[in-house]
Amino acid sequence: MTILITGARGTVGQAVLNRLHAAGLSVRAASANPAELAVPAGIEVAELLLDRPETFPAALRGVRQVFLYPEPGGIHDLIKAADAAGVEHVVLLSSSSVLGPDAGTDPLASHSLKVERALADSDLTCTFLRPDAFASNALGWAYLIGRNMPVQLAYPDAHIAPIHPADIADIAAEALTGDSLKGRSITLTGTQSLTFREQLAVLSGILGRDIPMVPITHAEAEQQMSQYMPAQMAASLLALWAAAASAGPAAIADTTHTLLGRPARTFEQWARENAAAFIRN
Repeated sequence: MTILITGARGTVGQAVLNRLHAAGLSVRAASANPAELAVPAGIEVAELLLDRPETFPAALRGVRQVFLYPEPGGIHDLIKAADAAGVEHVVLLSSSSVLGPDAGTDPLASHSLKVERALADSDLTCTFLRPDAFASNALGWAYLIGRNMPVQLAYPDAHIAPIHPADIADIAAEALTGDSLKGRSITLTGTQSLTFREQLAVLSGILGRDIPMVPITHAEAEQQMSQYMPAQMAASLLALWAAAASAGPAAIADTTHTLLGRPARTFEQWARENAAAFIRN
């Protein structure tokens, strides 16, 4: 039985791939550019482009399970091809944003929600993993912190419960190899609610120096963010953070502790592991 890993260049996809390979399972890594994949020896690679259904049969041949990154374009064709290939189970890396009241129209949430709905309407057994904010989102500050420039935030006191990407990979690997998570929809968080201000304080303590933070307005933040992401997405993120700033501590959902009986990795652990990214070379 082969397990297909889509998004094999991503942090979580690569970690899932490595865990399954280390366990001696047959794994195939899929990418739009398979020649660029760096995978352990012995792992098969395959081309998979969701806008090119002709790439589906070869990628899915002999596959019984799929770890899937959410991409609504081509999802219905992919489901048909997976069913024809004999795929039995899909583990989707979705998002907790699908639980929001406006998920169907929100530019962040709708991306994952469309894939969830398509899979739910299929005959495939599906496991939906819905992580909240990744601890690795803090890398967005790395350039500024590395140059001792101020981090500008519109909502420094927005509460989130960041999850370590390695915890997501552990849970995904369990969903693909065991029965306890199969067929479930699971919201994932870290074990601690931290504001952006508190995350910066953690990084400051690890780096051993102050990290300047400057509050800015919502409009200023939207203008800045729209330079490197679609304006609708920037507006959605800022609305999310505005709500999180007034809602108090973030709710804690499932973690590796509740699902796997293993201690969850903390934001501080992630920050120590990645401290070099915040130091200018």
